[in-house]
Amino acid sequence: MTEALARKPVYWSGRPYHSLDYHIRQTFGEKLYKISLDAGLTCPNRDGTLGERGCIFCSQGGSGDFASDRRLSITEQIESGKQQSAGKFKGSGYIAYFQAYTNTYGPVSRLRRLFLEAASHPDIRVLSIATRPDCLGHKVLELLKEVNQIKPVWVELGLQTIHERTAAFIRRGYTFPVFEQAVRDLRAAGLDVIVHVILFLPGETQEDMYQTIRQLNRMDIQGIKLQLLHILKGTDLAGFYESHPFFIPCMEDYFRVLGGCLGMLRPDIVIHRLTGDGPKELLIAPLWTGNKRYVLNQFHAYLKRQHIWQGRSYIHV
Repeated sequence: MTEALARKPVYWSGRPYHSLDYHIRQTFGEKLYKISLDAGLTCPNRDGTLGERGCIFCSQGGSGDFASDRRLSITEQIESGKQQSAGKFKGSGYIAYFQAYTNTYGPVSRLRRLFLEAASHPDIRVLSIATRPDCLGHKVLELLKEVNQIKPVWVELGLQTIHERTAAFIRRGYTFPVFEQAVRDLRAAGLDVIVHVILFLPGETQEDMYQTIRQLNRMDIQGIKLQLLHILKGTDLAGFYESHPFFIPCMEDYFRVLGGCLGMLRPDIVIHRLTGDGPKELLIAPLWTGNKRYVLNQFHAYLKRQHIWQGRSYIHV
């Protein structure tokens, strides 16, 4: 067992990792449902500032394929999300998830209207704002700090990897020091930081992935989203995969690396995501990710096979 936490396992609602569900229940006293929003914004990687085709893996929906209709107002999108979730969610609290594209990329006056509209909704308990670390100027930080006084604001940063060679391949468009500065600035403003990491990016080894996790573990972040790379139709990654097939992990491969990542992370870091489920009509590979609930159940079974629950060992790396 290398680089893992050689300690007695800590349990959060019966799980050996700090789950988002546990964190929300402990913080807000109830389960919250996340409503994905499309604020009608774009991205410097799409409008010509840095590029026009986005990151190599990004769909035309700007990673917001499950978000609401951008033609609706924020309030209308929230109400629509509540109606759509009514059959499976019986609570009264929601997270306004600004998901599509880059949600701090635009005039601050417009961003203020969008964020304050969400924050003023009586059923919204948290705003979660997905963005890029190179789109967090002083005025934007001041706005986020202002909104955070009304409702808690989580800022989600799409890092994906610490490795510059991979970042260049996926056309991320900024260097790792830019990310580091963004984390410092956000924390100075009193904002929680959630980091997106993509596992099994082309050319990355298991050690490369673990290096990303080790680095994040040393930083002042509050949450992490761990995502397996999806190859979606219509993306440049799909074209690259067709002409240059690269390794796609099976479920057991992913679980082994994912377990290693969890074993390295500090207990206080909240795990917001363990996998993902790309739109089935767009998903090329890996097809086994299509049923998110099944994958999560299988991962928890994997942890039990590794004796995580019994406390005989932590996570094998």
